[in-house]
Amino acid sequence: MVMLVIALVIAVVAAAGIGAFPISPGEVITSILRKLGISSTVGDQTAEAVLWDIRLPRIALSLLVGAALGCAGAAMQGTFANPLAEPGIVGVSAGASLGAVISIVAGATALGTWSLPAAAFAGGLATVVGVYVTARADGRTEVITLVLTGVAVNAMVGAFIGLATFLSDDSQLRSITFWTLGSMAQASWAKVAVVAPLVVLGVAASLVMSRQLDLLALGERQAGHLGVDVERLRIVMLAVIALLTAGAVAVSGMVLFVGLVIPHLIRMIAGPTHRVLIPASALAGALVLVLADLTARTIAAPQELPLGVLTSLVGSPFFFWQLRRTRASQGGWS
Repeated sequence: MVMLVIALVIAVVAAAGIGAFPISPGEVITSILRKLGISSTVGDQTAEAVLWDIRLPRIALSLLVGAALGCAGAAMQGTFANPLAEPGIVGVSAGASLGAVISIVAGATALGTWSLPAAAFAGGLATVVGVYVTARADGRTEVITLVLTGVAVNAMVGAFIGLATFLSDDSQLRSITFWTLGSMAQASWAKVAVVAPLVVLGVAASLVMSRQLDLLALGERQAGHLGVDVERLRIVMLAVIALLTAGAVAVSGMVLFVGLVIPHLIRMIAGPTHRVLIPASALAGALVLVLADLTARTIAAPQELPLGVLTSLVGSPFFFWQLRRTRASQGGWS
């Protein structure tokens, strides 16, 4: 955990200094200390503007989105007792995308610049509620029913997104494409202020439920005998996962595979205990997304590679490897 924090600090300082206007690590650290009132030195005004108006809001949002997706992935895999589960499996990412696309095509401006994030957040939460209500039967939900319902809802939502894209004009199509591919280019301190409480609340709630998630890993029946209300736990965790994922997607667009890859890497190093896995996944997710965003904005400068494309290029091979590894360890799926 300490190593993750150190790596995260180094990554933040590096990301803040690298770009079209280079800023030395010393200047970055001095500027931050100056803002905290620890240093009284006078800094370069251009460097200050670049740091505090452009780079640091983007880094802060990357930290929050990465932490949200990493934590949501660990919580999802624990809740479903499935190493291949990730937040989008219950439709929250697709629902958020649909909400954003509808907002773009309809030209919604009721909330000003917040119209699109608000629509995305509402779409993500509404989709999760729809999946849960549809999958529930006889007062309980089964994992396989929930997963299959999520697959069906994802397909249906994808069809609606395709239809909305077909009906959009050129300017709307550019906005839809930019948003669905994921990016931190529109980061601001206002977005950071809105997302931060959601992430803190989601990570804290996941930590509170960590012991019950450990017991759930023993099996539903065994967890029930040990005092875990499995149905209540699933409801709470789905709400937490939806809160984290919808909040992240609402400000960054679609950033895939972070919630799948990060918990696996942490589990290999630190083990399956959720009391460690959840905060470590949040820190590792933040670290990976800061580095991914740095790569996205510098690797093809002056153009910017979509963040979701970059994470998918890295995450997809890992998914295939994990799929084969899981199948081999279980001797097949039958």
